[in-house]
Amino acid sequence: MKNYYSNGLDFFSFIHKGRKMATIFLVEDELSTLTLYNSLLKSNGFEILDEAMNGEEAVIKYLSFSKKPDVIIMDYKMPLKNGLEATKEILQINNKAKIIIISADWAIEHITKEIGAISFIKKPFDNKKLVKNIEKAVKGEVNSYFKCI
Repeated sequence: MKNYYSNGLDFFSFIHKGRKMATIFLVEDELSTLTLYNSLLKSNGFEILDEAMNGEEAVIKYLSFSKKPDVIIMDYKMPLKNGLEATKEILQINNKAKIIIISADWAIEHITKEIGAISFIKKPFDNKKLVKNIEKAVKGEVNSYFKCI
């Protein structure tokens, strides 16, 4: 099984053919993970709208976007403001924002659902699970919270 630290990008090269390029806002404080997300998502036809290294920066950048991202990938443990706090603030700005929270901390899964995230993904994860979650969100196949572990 390929996890998010592995290179499983070729498997997904077919997914983005024939679909509108979705925009993604990445919020992650670990540079190596951010680089990996960039590579994985770009290779699957997603456009990286912007990046933030902490929750406070994420909220500030989200407010400044003239065109909001289709999906936000949000880490949980970050400096200044964690992913849960940033998610709450972004959803107060736009309650239709589609936020996928990613964390190694299982204990926050129920909280992510309560605050309005569309998905929780536990680290480490298989690359195709992240892509699948984004695809569901972009296609509007998410009526309420869904889980992909």
